[in-house]
Amino acid sequence: MTAHRPLVFAHRGGADALPEHTLGAYLRALDEGADGVEADVRLTRDGHLVCVHDRRLDRTSNGRGLVSAKTLAELEVLDYGSWHPSFLEDSGSDLIRLLTLDRLVEAVRSCDRNVRLLIETKHPSRYGAAVERRLVEVLRRHGLDDPTPDHSVQVTVMSFSALALRRIRALAPRVPTVYLLEIVPPGVGRGRLPFGARIAGPGIGLTRARPQLVPALHAAGHQAYVWTVNTESDLGLVLDQRVDGVITDRPRFVLDRLGVA
Repeated sequence: MTAHRPLVFAHRGGADALPEHTLGAYLRALDEGADGVEADVRLTRDGHLVCVHDRRLDRTSNGRGLVSAKTLAELEVLDYGSWHPSFLEDSGSDLIRLLTLDRLVEAVRSCDRNVRLLIETKHPSRYGAAVERRLVEVLRRHGLDDPTPDHSVQVTVMSFSALALRRIRALAPRVPTVYLLEIVPPGVGRGRLPFGARIAGPGIGLTRARPQLVPALHAAGHQAYVWTVNTESDLGLVLDQRVDGVITDRPRFVLDRLGVA
């Protein structure tokens, strides 16, 4: 058991065990004890937020083309699970059905414990600021746009786009934000984050290549959530750096290494 206990987030629901961004994956991760779950959202042509990582449908469904060019009805007839090695013919609809953000929020809210929900808005998008506007509308409808300590679900919005974080700060200033990093922009290496973000989200490759980044962020009073941590060596690295959150495709693996029953 390690003395340091970061939060453990299931990346795309825990994409190693089950098809990513399916309700079955999220429910499994929560049942396994993950502190929270992470989801990417994209806006459909008719204005719905759906949990799909890629711009195109090809990798994770039997469809083709851009998510943003399809209506919700067009997306809902596709199969989102048969591509995954875990899929069996009797796996059930939760492993092939499109997951909307509304449906994910409802599932997380029905979980009988505190859960953290990380939502990444994907950019560039043909819909620009409409992505964040619609996200805040969804959060407001569920009463999650103004977090209080007694809320069982705590939402944090993440993006690689600083402009997206600025929009969230303007629309829902109390919702915490994570500035995701693949490189180190000017100032960030000294612990400066844009537009009120208090959490940085460096990738594991960047964390390894820039070993002073997480200490600099901590020294500036920020937290660090690192993605995507899936191996013993990567987990050892981020635990040594005392990161605040581990985003992983293998939540049970990480929890086991942390000694969490």
